[in-house]
Amino acid sequence: MTEALQLPFWLELATAALLLIGSVFALIGAIGLLRLKDYFQRMHPPALASTIGAWCVALASIIYFSWLKSSPVLHAWLIPILLSITVPVTTLLLARAALFRKRRSKESVPAEVSSGRDRGH
Repeated sequence: MTEALQLPFWLELATAALLLIGSVFALIGAIGLLRLKDYFQRMHPPALASTIGAWCVALASIIYFSWLKSSPVLHAWLIPILLSITVPVTTLLLARAALFRKRRSKESVPAEVSSGRDRGH
């Protein structure tokens, strides 16, 4: 059996703090999802908070595993980088789809921005 590697206290503290911050952001996103009334309002807290939370967890993982391997472990950045690219795109597409559905059902929605109808064209 191998002996457990003892980490310095400052490293354990930094890792634990980043993990707690990440979980707080995830909790804020979940509460925002439950508390807000409109679909368009509910889209923002999970998108923003979960992305920030993922960055904190990835940073904690990088710090922890870089110390264990005694070399930089940077492949953990792949997850938050992909989340930072895909979350805004999917949020935008979901918002456009919901707006399209509201327009099709003749609900009151803002006019299209790119149509040029409000500018006299």
